[in-house]
Amino acid sequence: MVSGSEADVTTTAAADVPSTPASASGEPDPGLDRIITVPNAVTMIRLACIPLYVWILFGADRQTAAALLLAVLGATDWVDGYIARRFHQVSTFGKVLDPVADRVLVVTAVVTIMIQGAVPIWFGVATLAREVVVSAAVLFLASLGAARIDVLWVGKAGTFALMSAYPLFLVSHGTATWQSVLLVVAWVVGLVGLTLAWIAAASYVPVARKALADGRHHEANPTPKA
Repeated sequence: MVSGSEADVTTTAAADVPSTPASASGEPDPGLDRIITVPNAVTMIRLACIPLYVWILFGADRQTAAALLLAVLGATDWVDGYIARRFHQVSTFGKVLDPVADRVLVVTAVVTIMIQGAVPIWFGVATLAREVVVSAAVLFLASLGAARIDVLWVGKAGTFALMSAYPLFLVSHGTATWQSVLLVVAWVVGLVGLTLAWIAAASYVPVARKALADGRHHEANPTPKA
């Protein structure tokens, strides 16, 4: 969820994919225009499972099953990016689709779990606020022509912790003894993840300034074509 793809911070549409590859002649790889690829199919499946998760939680009233599906969707966030890089199936469409899927999953998970009453409103709002800040910053920097920003490890760690905590919050929502134990684990993991996520957001400020300066320098001094 909160993905991948710390999805995080890059002035292109995706955070975990390499920059645009080029052919030996220096021209952009024509394969970037592909839409039907394995990683894109994986991302579409993850997107399609989001309404299923909502139905399982509210329609079928299967809280544990919904939590397990959410955990799987969060854990597989890296799969599409890995396949794209490993098998040279990076595409422009995928660069847009993957972070969109991550954002939709994060927002859906946080909102539904708040509605379910499994997590306090303040915790959910703090998570969503961080997503809004990062996403807005990405769009703003992209509009100004900033260079690509690589994802920081602290951001990845925060996202992973949060994506682990929210399913735990959901499955621990109840009165059973084992649920109270899981709730403690959820709080420990969740607070660590939320703290790291906001530290990462603050850490991107100097990085973003440099990326903006580099992007403007590149625009002012474009690399001549061979």
